[in-house]
Amino acid sequence: MTRYVAAEIEGKWQEAWDKADIFKAVRSDDKPKYYVLEMFPYPSGRIHIGHVRNYTMGDVIARYKIATGHNVLHPMGFDAFGMPAENAAMASGGHPKTWTYDNIDTMVNQMKPLGFGLDWSRMFATCDPEYYGQQQSMFIDFIEKGLVYRKNAVVNWDPVDMTVLANEQVIDGKGWRSGAEVERRELTQWFFKISDYSDELLDGLSGLDNWPAKVRLMQENWIGKSRGLQFGFERTDNGEKIEVYTTRPDTLMGASFVGISPDHPLAKQLEAEREDVAAFCAEARKGGTTAEAIEKADKLGFDTGLTVKHPLDPNWELPVWIANFILMDYGTGAIFACPAHDERDYDFATKYDLPIIPVFEPVEGAAEAGKAYVPTKAEKVRYIKGYAGAEVQTGEEGVNTAVDHCEAAGFGEGVTKFRLRDWGLSRQRYWGCPIPVVHCDDCGVVPEKKENLPVELPEDVSFDIPGNPLDRHPTWRNCTCPNCGKPAQRETDTMDTFVDSSWYFARFTAPRADTPTDQAEAEYWMNVDQYIGGIEHAILHLLYSRFFARAMNICGHLPEKSKEPFNALFTQGMVTHAIYQTEGKDGRPVYHYPEEVELRDGKGFLQDGREVTIVPSAKMSKSKNNVVDPVQIIDQYGADTARWFVLSDSPPERDVEWTASGAEAAHKHLGRVYRICAEIAASDAADNVKEDEALLRAMHKAVHEVTGGVDSFGFNASIAKLYGFTNTLSKSKAGAAAKRQAAKVLAQLMSPMTPHLAEECWQVLGGEGLIAAAAWPVADEKMLVDDTVTMPIQINGKRRAEISVAKDMPKEEVENLVLAHEAVVKALDGGQPKKLIVVPGRIVNVVV
Repeated sequence: MTRYVAAEIEGKWQEAWDKADIFKAVRSDDKPKYYVLEMFPYPSGRIHIGHVRNYTMGDVIARYKIATGHNVLHPMGFDAFGMPAENAAMASGGHPKTWTYDNIDTMVNQMKPLGFGLDWSRMFATCDPEYYGQQQSMFIDFIEKGLVYRKNAVVNWDPVDMTVLANEQVIDGKGWRSGAEVERRELTQWFFKISDYSDELLDGLSGLDNWPAKVRLMQENWIGKSRGLQFGFERTDNGEKIEVYTTRPDTLMGASFVGISPDHPLAKQLEAEREDVAAFCAEARKGGTTAEAIEKADKLGFDTGLTVKHPLDPNWELPVWIANFILMDYGTGAIFACPAHDERDYDFATKYDLPIIPVFEPVEGAAEAGKAYVPTKAEKVRYIKGYAGAEVQTGEEGVNTAVDHCEAAGFGEGVTKFRLRDWGLSRQRYWGCPIPVVHCDDCGVVPEKKENLPVELPEDVSFDIPGNPLDRHPTWRNCTCPNCGKPAQRETDTMDTFVDSSWYFARFTAPRADTPTDQAEAEYWMNVDQYIGGIEHAILHLLYSRFFARAMNICGHLPEKSKEPFNALFTQGMVTHAIYQTEGKDGRPVYHYPEEVELRDGKGFLQDGREVTIVPSAKMSKSKNNVVDPVQIIDQYGADTARWFVLSDSPPERDVEWTASGAEAAHKHLGRVYRICAEIAASDAADNVKEDEALLRAMHKAVHEVTGGVDSFGFNASIAKLYGFTNTLSKSKAGAAAKRQAAKVLAQLMSPMTPHLAEECWQVLGGEGLIAAAAWPVADEKMLVDDTVTMPIQINGKRRAEISVAKDMPKEEVENLVLAHEAVVKALDGGQPKKLIVVPGRIVNVVV
């Protein structure tokens, strides 16, 4: 080759890596292990440049760790169950399984040309019966250990799709697919006892030093540990108590009313007795259970006519209202409302003309009129209702004072509670892991026998009718009871897809084992040393995975050390791209793909000459057509260009904007690197001691700096150093041997980022074997210390020249060299300097 043609080299080297099994992970005691993992993708059918950035980061680490002598596990799989496959089947009349596996094939064929160093032999999809059968086996273990249970729960119910929706699937109070108004419905659901581990999950965050602080804070807030007061309001009609729990007992003197959920036992009792209550509760149950849905929904209330006594003043009676914004699964399903200091309470009280009684006020100034004053617990406030304690103190201090006061008064108890609720895992849909239990009239709910696993999904289903096809399958749900052998029925709910992704990292250690994990393999490979993924998974996926690791440890599937499964976490930024849009006939925007737009002088034009509106640097979205297809980039520039660009333009934790000009510049640089290496390989220039030493010093500095960048996830910083070293190499007057040595090191340093080009340069330069298997270069510490220093020469305050001198050169010798420099001789014009000031190691000033 005389020039860099990616298409002619990339397939060749991928084949060579496969033949050598470079990336096949095999347990060995001869090397330290290293497990690097990117969050696995959903098989949507196409990867995009965002995927490329994510997987390239992991690949850089994997290749680097191989080069530094580690035994590396770097696997890939697919998070393959879920509603999109069912939606596709509904739209096309096909089958979710066909759609999913076709997409997996497509995505694998897109990934492989990118040269990722993955152990493809370990690949699986969560919809493989081999995988979800082991998940079912673990579920049975969890039942035996008391980690999973059934109970009635209020859920989001889509009346059109006839399924439970996760909170994230409720958009503006409507089902994300059907658009139907979501209802609250009480169903019997399966739950994981994650709330039992609230304290442990919270405490465990303190040891995750290599996780981003913002992720740990997000999880801490989600778990939500707080101290509050639990007490009862005594009904005035019969003396029974309505129990409440509050995290702000310091606002009790501002109580306006007691509110109960439509699903509270008292509300249900009244519902059975009164038609007006029943009608209200039916209406109140419409709408989702998400915090967002509750905030946006109109606040609806019903005055029951009942009253309760205020615990601090028996002559103070409060009305009892049923309110649609109170949920049964938070606290006790009952609250006292303090409208002056809670926004929802304020909206409700304003709507129904209920009292608004301030308890505290700002230390300086006044609270804003027309809204609730809601300071954080850390802020100091002035209490104007004295029972909560000192006149000025923080909310936290006020809460503690209030708890102490109420406990001393004998009507309440200080209680620590958590925001975290048990994980409801039941989903009324087909394309998910079947829950492995049967329902027997005689024995009740019975786990399936493990020898009968996997309980596989039937393939002969249709989606022409809304609802779960498993409910109406003519034979699938019919079975025999594992206990008594009598006719029984299978559970038709399937598992939340978060279950599938909560243990896949452990399965990768032994993906073909006939148990969920192989103890020896899990002991060797776990933990994940470096986990990489998006910040959008910072809470649920990571929290659920941390719970699952603990549960698997309890059941004997993971070692004690793996209760925290991810040693280090990195959350990468997004790849963005401009949006190109024109106005459609209906006035709505029409979005155009980047390849449809020609850019000229900062403006964009379609082929028919119409100018497009450019929305800069937006998140890539299929709905906006501002996605970049990696296959097109590979066809045009090669995989290494795509890899180099997504790593070079921005710190990896920040967003990076994909631009055609940026890709073109990256491609040109890689071509330059190849030309430099080819020229050096053909060179026979004689040694040049001084230049040779200077180049080798620059080489060792590059090794030191690039290594530091990779070690610290500063890939863009490493690439900046590589640009600099490439320039040094191209300009060097060193001899052929020194330049060949430096060029081979350049190839090694580029190998994790641009592995194909690096292999080609390595071969051209005469490197032994594959560069992917070569040891990482090590910087010589002595070569990092400069023996010389460059000192600028200023003449009358302006920089005119520079000299390189030995660091320890005496001042008099430096003066002699300066006076002999042609720029100084010319400036003096035969005269003597008025002043000659030498600052050792830094600068020379000449005044003429």
